[in-house]
This record gives sequence, C-alpha cells and structure tokens, in this order.
Amino acid sequence: MAVPKRRTSRARQGKRRSHQHLTPIQVQYCGQCNEPVLPHRVCTNCGFYQGREVVEIVEEK
Repeated sequence: MAVPKRRTSRARQGKRRSHQHLTPIQVQYCGQCNEPVLPHRVCTNCGFYQGREVVEIVEEK
C-alpha cells in the first residue's frame, strides 16, 4: 500500500484547495418593485418576469 514519504505542507495543501471556494450568490433586483430576486426567477413580491406579469399575486385580507 502506498504511503506518502513526507507530510504535505500547508502551502501545498492550500494550493490544491484554492479552487474549492464558494462563489457568492448573484442577486438581481426586480424592475417593477426593486426587490432582490434570483436570476431567471419570477419575482415573488409582484409576480413579474422580464417586464411582464407572469403570476397574478392574490393579496390576503
């Protein structure tokens, strides 16, 4: 069974893991109500997507 001869240094370990970082979530703002919305999703606040109403939001009384 293969066993490493030397211990892996922190620098070499960090170089190997440098591409495993998380990318931040991209947040866009709705053109109608300026609420934060994930890209390519219908706005949950007003129901608009790309300038047109896709979902009719029913207001609760």
